[in-house]
Amino acid sequence: MDAEMGAPDFWNSNDRAQKHIAKLNALKRAILPVVAYQKKIDDVAVMIELMAGEDAAAQEAYDKELTGTLAALTTELDELEIASFLTGQFDRNNAIFSIQAGAGGTESNDWADIMFRMYSRWAERRNYTVELMDVQPGDTAGISKATILIKGENAYGYAKAERGVHRLVRISPFDSNKRRHTSFCAVDVVAEITEDINVELNETDIRVDVYRSSGKGGQGVNTTDSAVRLTHAPTGIVVVCQNERSQIKNKAAAMNVLKARIYERRQDEQRAEMDKFYGEKGEIGFGAQIRSYVLQPYQMVKDLRTGISTSDTQGVLDGDLDRFVNAWLRAGCPRHRNKDIQMDE
Repeated sequence: MDAEMGAPDFWNSNDRAQKHIAKLNALKRAILPVVAYQKKIDDVAVMIELMAGEDAAAQEAYDKELTGTLAALTTELDELEIASFLTGQFDRNNAIFSIQAGAGGTESNDWADIMFRMYSRWAERRNYTVELMDVQPGDTAGISKATILIKGENAYGYAKAERGVHRLVRISPFDSNKRRHTSFCAVDVVAEITEDINVELNETDIRVDVYRSSGKGGQGVNTTDSAVRLTHAPTGIVVVCQNERSQIKNKAAAMNVLKARIYERRQDEQRAEMDKFYGEKGEIGFGAQIRSYVLQPYQMVKDLRTGISTSDTQGVLDGDLDRFVNAWLRAGCPRHRNKDIQMDE
C-alpha cells in the first residue's frame, strides 16, 4: 500500500486517495506496535545472553534492569491484547456518550453529575477529546441528562463497555439526617456514523424545535435561539444539541447523533438482538444495574457482569475505569469467555 502511494495517478481521485491513506494508517496502528514489541522481546533475549558471562555483581545489576523491563513488557502486552479485541465494525469510531439520571430524584441528578466528571476524566486519561453536546441541569442539583462526543482512536470500542445502569450507595449530602440513599443513572453509547455509512431519513418524520440555550455559555449562546431539538416520530428518538452558538451547527451535530442512534436501532432490529444494546440497560432502577458503587457502609466498586471489584472508590470516580472496561472486553472474547476472571483488590 505504501508503494501504491508512489504511483503517478494516485492523487487523480482525492477521495480514493484519502480512503487509501486512512486504511493504511489504521493498519500501521495495528501492526507497528506488535513489531516494536517483538523487538523489545529480542532485546531481552540479548540481555539474558550477556548476563551469562558476567560476574555476580554485574549479574545483579542486569537482574534489576531485567525485572523492570519485564514488568513494563507485561503491561504493554496487556494493552496490545485488549486492543486486539476491538474488531467490531465501528470500534475505531468516535463515541456518542449519554448519561441519564434515573430513580432517586435529586440524588440521581447529583450522581449523574459525578458520572459526567468520572467519564470526562477517563477520556482524558486515554488522551481522548471530549466535546459537550448537550446538558440539562437538575431541578435542585446536578444534571438530569448530558450528552458528550468522545473523540479518539477506538473511542467507541472502549466506551461501549459502559453501556448500562450504574448504582450508587452513599450517605446523602442532601439529607439532614445523614441517611443512606441509593441512586441510579443509565449510560448509553452509540458510535458516531462516518460518511461511508448512509442513513436515509425522511425529513417529514423529523420535528425540529429551536429554543434558547440553558446552562453555562457565552452571551451568544444564552441570548439566541441556538439550541436545537430533533424528534424522530417513527422511533420516538429525541436528540438535543446546544453547545454551539450557531443554530445551523447545532442542527448538523444533532442530526449526526440522530442518524447514529437510528442506525444502531435498525441494526438491532435486523439482528433481533435488542438486549445487546438497548435491552441491556432495562429500567433505570433496582435489578438492572451493571455496576455498583458503594461508599457506605463500606467502600467497593463491583462490576456485576465480570465480578471485577476494587476498594479504590476514589480512584474509580476519578476516571480509573480501565480495569472494568478491559475485563468486559476479555469476557466477550471467545478466547477468554470460558475462563475465570480474577478479582482485583
